[in-house]
Amino acid sequence: MPWSNQDGPRGPGGNNPWGPPGPWGGGGNNGGAPPNLEDFLRKSQERLQSAMPGGFGGKGLAIFLLVGVLLWLLSGFYIVATNQVGLNLVFGKYVGKTKEGLNYNLPYPIGSVIKLAVTDFQATDIGSEMRLDSRVQVDVPEESLMLTGDENIADVKFRVIWKIDDLNPENYAFNVSNPPATVKAVAESAMREIVGRSQIQKLLTAERKVIEPAVQDLMQRVLDSYKAGVKVVQVQLLSVDPPASVISAFRDVTAAQQDRDRLKNEAEGYANKVVPEARGQAARIQQEAEAYREQTVAEAKGQASRFNQIYDQYKKAPDVTRERMYIETMERVLGAADKTIVDKSAGQGVVPYLPLGARPQAAPAPAQGARK
Repeated sequence: MPWSNQDGPRGPGGNNPWGPPGPWGGGGNNGGAPPNLEDFLRKSQERLQSAMPGGFGGKGLAIFLLVGVLLWLLSGFYIVATNQVGLNLVFGKYVGKTKEGLNYNLPYPIGSVIKLAVTDFQATDIGSEMRLDSRVQVDVPEESLMLTGDENIADVKFRVIWKIDDLNPENYAFNVSNPPATVKAVAESAMREIVGRSQIQKLLTAERKVIEPAVQDLMQRVLDSYKAGVKVVQVQLLSVDPPASVISAFRDVTAAQQDRDRLKNEAEGYANKVVPEARGQAARIQQEAEAYREQTVAEAKGQASRFNQIYDQYKKAPDVTRERMYIETMERVLGAADKTIVDKSAGQGVVPYLPLGARPQAAPAPAQGARK
């Protein structure tokens, strides 16, 4: 064998380029020279021959290699946890994914496995960060200060909750080099775009609940276009405030706007109360006018019909009709009077009397100083 010649031209102390046998080969290492490789291989062969019965022949070598290959193949088994997905690679190429439990892939260096926690949620804060030394949340103005649509500046801090897309985890593993940084950059860009479309007053009051779903939808569309393998679960607005230098003035403006809205609501409530009442009164007056019109028209028609009937009778008997009309008129006029008239033909025995009980009372005198 090539290493069986122990005392050739490069024997101990000869022309051996590594010097005398060192601690690996059983000799000293004078001057710090490397060990003798031939001695190391020879001693390893002797140990294998002494360990294996029957010597280290061709059959023993085959058994040793077979056991080694079997152990190497068995090392390809791996376990995927319940919150994970396994990605199998063969020669560095993605060949498929595995679910939870015991799985197998060709062992290293031919195959490898990447395990991703697809059910774990991750949170990314924009506009603030946690200092590791003091565990205190500090502001990051270069991330939080954003320009609004009406050319004002808003201080926006928000949080994005996301996780790995369990349908396409291979995109998360291979398409993006730094997924957390990508999510943060996309979130900041999406928020700046949405804020840039809005006015600052609406951002501070009414549009907070509108911003969150809009940013989430825009982020998801951008990440899907990148094939980043990220699922945006929720966007939470932590705070939307004006810059610290003008926040007091904005609070005064907000209070004034709230007073305006309150007065406006009160006026609208009063109008909602008065207008229906006025409409009802107008409808009532209109109905009364229509009823009076119908009554007047009916009375006029009745009088006209009565006049026509009397006129027909007058043409037939003018004297009698005239006398009857006179008597009816006098009866109607005198019937409403409070006087008693005694005809001369009644004789001299009638004694006139004064009806004291029916005498009208005099009107009270006006008070002194009253306006005439």
